[in-house]
Amino acid sequence: MANDFYSVLKERRSYYGLNKDVQVSDERIKEIVEFAVKHTPSAFNSQTARLVVLTGEAHDQLWEITTETLREVVGNGDFTGTQEKMDSFKAGYGTVLFFEDEAVVKSLQEQFSAYAENFPVWSNQASGMHQLVVWAGLEAEGLGASLQHYNPLIDEEVKNKWNIPGNWKLIAQMPFGNPTAEPGEKQFQAVEDRVKFYK
Repeated sequence: MANDFYSVLKERRSYYGLNKDVQVSDERIKEIVEFAVKHTPSAFNSQTARLVVLTGEAHDQLWEITTETLREVVGNGDFTGTQEKMDSFKAGYGTVLFFEDEAVVKSLQEQFSAYAENFPVWSNQASGMHQLVVWAGLEAEGLGASLQHYNPLIDEEVKNKWNIPGNWKLIAQMPFGNPTAEPGEKQFQAVEDRVKFYK
């Protein structure tokens, strides 16, 4: 079991070549996301994570929204590279949107004022763990994914389009699908420079 766990983490990569030809059912994708939300830890068991899964037309619309938003930002500049990137995300099967419920964070800040400044940090840490669990879960099923951050540029339009509560803060977007290209080579810093052991 440990080997399987390590293998999934090792094989998890950022895949930018994707298509919609997935062999994984929507029900299985739902199970992965719900498992992550239920079992991923959070400080004070706050359970601040909120996830939205977009597939089909909704997935395509997300990347159309993002494309048009970025086109406005770029203005008259060269949009070629950005368009290619947006097209690669839209070519995938779906996107997981990761939110954090700021109302819960604020409530905890009020209840435990001594730790008030830490709760937003802990909320972001919990979101990162949810992202990894979902990413690894998709990898285990043979799906490719990457993690994107077009927030806060797209926040308002995304909330309006899918009736997202105002207190949900968008943290990241994870487009996923059937991998069509190998990911780039992963570079590693020396582990001995990053980890220390003492007795």
